[in-house]
Amino acid sequence: MGMSAFYGPADDRENLATLRHALDRGVTMLDTADMYGPHTNEELVGRAIAGRRDEVVLATKFGILTTDDPMAKPVRGDAAYVRQCCEDSLRRLRVDHVDLYYQHRVDPTVPIEETVGAMAELVAEGKVRHLGLSEAGAGTIRRAHAVHPVAAVQSEWSLWSRDIEDEVAPTCRELGIGLVAYSPLGRGLLAGRFASRADLSADDYRLFEQPRFAEPHIGRNVRLATALAGVAARLGITGGQAALAWVLHRGGDVVPIPGTKRRDHLDENLAAVDVRLGPDDLDAIERAAAVHRVGGGRTAPEHADLLNG
Repeated sequence: MGMSAFYGPADDRENLATLRHALDRGVTMLDTADMYGPHTNEELVGRAIAGRRDEVVLATKFGILTTDDPMAKPVRGDAAYVRQCCEDSLRRLRVDHVDLYYQHRVDPTVPIEETVGAMAELVAEGKVRHLGLSEAGAGTIRRAHAVHPVAAVQSEWSLWSRDIEDEVAPTCRELGIGLVAYSPLGRGLLAGRFASRADLSADDYRLFEQPRFAEPHIGRNVRLATALAGVAARLGITGGQAALAWVLHRGGDVVPIPGTKRRDHLDENLAAVDVRLGPDDLDAIERAAAVHRVGGGRTAPEHADLLNG
């Protein structure tokens, strides 16, 4: 996402190099969406995987409409729109199928049975291999899974976003659905990338849509990142690696998808796969999170109803 939208300026030459470096390093899953850019991220990913399609589990999403208002997030999930979006994504990605197709956000005006029914038709046609939901609540997941097996549910999950643990994760585990954790680095903050709002570019959407990057919350949240870095230093790793390792230790059915625009950050993230946290290490991380509790909501109040829908 950050390569094409929301997180300030980016360099497409470095973006392509980073994506290809990821493939060279053995990364096998790439996650994009039609609204990143909008549309330009799918085109970027399509260029990056040209000639290497078989190496990639390719995931994309539909359902969030783009408007001229960056604070507006209208959603759509009717059957006709599902099909239109899939055809457009296949064209931009330059592929004949995607491996995992997500509804990006649940449309409260359209029964989930209609949306997933249309997605199931795409599976039958060979245009989609597996179905996913993003930010869906437990009840919605059950209804969707009854129409067609859901392979994965993508939700925010990190040391500073743990509401998935109450109902969504247990429901997915009961049904045998994989968990994809987005923003496992707390949108960069848990990796120690930022000390204040001044470290973000003026057009970075975290400044105006992320309460956790607003005053007075950001100061409190930086203290969490600092405490995590302290625990990580005793383990000989970075705070970002500790945050990713914590997510990886949630279970073998969890796949974190950290985003980055740079090869050096990608390599740092990949090293977290080899981090083994013992019980004492996990306790130390949990204590740091308990002392420095997160301040601010996950998204702007006007978009809160799109979470766990």
